[in-house]
Amino acid sequence: MPFIKLPRHTALFALLLTVFSAFSIANDGELSAQNSYQAFSALPAYYMPALSPDGNRIAFEQNVSADEAYSMLATYDIAEGKKYYLLRSDNESVKIKWYKWVNNDRLVVSARYETRRGTTKVHDTRLLSVRFDGGDGGAFSLINWERIKRRAGNPSHVPQFHDDVIDWLPDDPDHILISLDAEALGLPSVYKVNVNDGGTSRLIRGKKKIRDWITDRQHNVRIGVTLDYDSGEREVLLMEGDDWRTLFSYNAMTEKGEYPIGFGLDPNILYYRGYKGDFKAIFTLNLKTNEHKEVFSDEGYDVEGGLIYSPVTNDVIGVRHDGRKYWDDGYIGLQNGIDQGLPDYQNTLVSFSDDEQIYLVYSESDTLPGMYLIGDRNKGSLTFLFQQYPLIDSTQLTEHELIEYKTRDGMSIEAYLTLPKGEGPFPTIIHPHGGPGARDFSGFDYWTAYFTHRGYAVLRPNFRGSRGYGYSFSQSQMKGWGLAMQDDITDAAKWMVEQGYAEQDNMCIVGASYGGYAALMATVKTPDLFKCAVSFAGVSSLKHIVIHSRRFLNNEFVKNQIGDDFDDLEARSPYYHAKGIKTPILLVHGEEDRIVRPLHSRYMADELEDYDKTFKYVELESGDHSLSIQRNRHRFFAEMDAFLKQYLRSPTPSAKEIEATASDE
Repeated sequence: MPFIKLPRHTALFALLLTVFSAFSIANDGELSAQNSYQAFSALPAYYMPALSPDGNRIAFEQNVSADEAYSMLATYDIAEGKKYYLLRSDNESVKIKWYKWVNNDRLVVSARYETRRGTTKVHDTRLLSVRFDGGDGGAFSLINWERIKRRAGNPSHVPQFHDDVIDWLPDDPDHILISLDAEALGLPSVYKVNVNDGGTSRLIRGKKKIRDWITDRQHNVRIGVTLDYDSGEREVLLMEGDDWRTLFSYNAMTEKGEYPIGFGLDPNILYYRGYKGDFKAIFTLNLKTNEHKEVFSDEGYDVEGGLIYSPVTNDVIGVRHDGRKYWDDGYIGLQNGIDQGLPDYQNTLVSFSDDEQIYLVYSESDTLPGMYLIGDRNKGSLTFLFQQYPLIDSTQLTEHELIEYKTRDGMSIEAYLTLPKGEGPFPTIIHPHGGPGARDFSGFDYWTAYFTHRGYAVLRPNFRGSRGYGYSFSQSQMKGWGLAMQDDITDAAKWMVEQGYAEQDNMCIVGASYGGYAALMATVKTPDLFKCAVSFAGVSSLKHIVIHSRRFLNNEFVKNQIGDDFDDLEARSPYYHAKGIKTPILLVHGEEDRIVRPLHSRYMADELEDYDKTFKYVELESGDHSLSIQRNRHRFFAEMDAFLKQYLRSPTPSAKEIEATASDE
């Protein structure tokens, strides 16, 4: 069985993926969970399906759990009824990041792999090109680095990321345009790449601190977005022949600003994301008349998604926001028809053939763990393809309720409340999200599903600093970690008690990444509030975050976000306050986490041990920041399952439940 290797360079160990010309999977997704938590900690069986341009083939990724767990990139030929396995990834040294059809016979795949830059552990990406059936020698690396090096004067800098595709050139199925900082770090040039043989030619050399390039719908490079990493100053520049015109200028650290997101079919219409008051909205700018128009906004919320284009008209037809919002009548009618046929689900159109007659739909709800269907507009059919989590019994899940609670200073905070079946009060999980510039939504969430299935109530607060609630709300995180953001989480727990959903002495706080930091910080600021705390990949020292950021271009942005006064950073870091902690803690961290280094949990464990605190530290072999490896996801859930059982009391059975039990006996 042949192996494919990504390009080598000094200090990089080779890749990567195994190519399959033919392969059969014994249990093809039919797994049996030994323990109930394993149904929830199983990786998605299938995900990210994409249609070929003619709609005759589907690419998808499949997680296989056999003697050795791994992920497969596969294709399915609808007419032939034949399945092809193309690439295999262990999700450890290499992970398939994304893939896209570039023509009816070929896909371009982004592979993320682990490497070092000096002494710093990072992730690099490379592009692979592969035929739908694994033919023509299988996959090959798309960027010919030796060829580019010769053209760029044999630079010593090797680009970290090779997968910034700025235009898929649908009218030219043999080529794509990519942005690659081959000549100078952080200063990308624009290259045209042949997807069949890797032939590469440079179109525009990097210049003027431009970090992002944008093409119009006629595939001409028109926009360059600059950024000064030290000062935060940003400009949005329009190319006019050999000249440049500044469209927008602002400081990305301290001002709201505008950002281009794409062109309309008319090359004079530029769509951009700006602010309507305190909230992000979508606007157009007529480059001839300089006229600005509002296109889409949502009162009280930011509009943050990208544009949706019709493959038939090549024009903008909607925006990704809380699902998909269309202003094209044909798409509105199709979406309404699907929603009428599947009224209990959130239905999202995810992929179309070029003639828009074949399409893929993703459907989920709070209690449905996500399924994919394929539709045919000519036949008027909608057919089930596969389910993401086939082991989960959805009848045991419960719906989320969007609630608001008031904080101690009068701020209104949205949160999602999910109660298990039965009567409260319940053992309760306060579950802050990561980021912190992220947010929680409705829909299926495998962590929440696991908690409620185990009988725990869950509250997921979108505390200050969460995205989507306006500029001022989001900016609350700036130098605010551990302050009002943390108080919002504390107030969420107190609200649960006040409402009668929880009891003061029967709550645990569980979080990952920033949520892990919040869980640890809760044991410092509110030592008597929670019976236990679980931190997966959590930050324990803000000072170390700033110190390590010095090796990266965004160092000033990190200091702007977190702060640079070391005394203040220590005051807001759990690591420096371990002596006063009384709460039992479960620390879990991936050995190869490149986002939040495992030293955060290692240092925290050492401090807790020095002060003879109650804790357990588990380090996951080869683990990353996202629990991408199946054995690690199972291990984490097993540890968390046992830990929560140890410290949270089971809910008191209701009189009705007691009566039913007695009747059964």
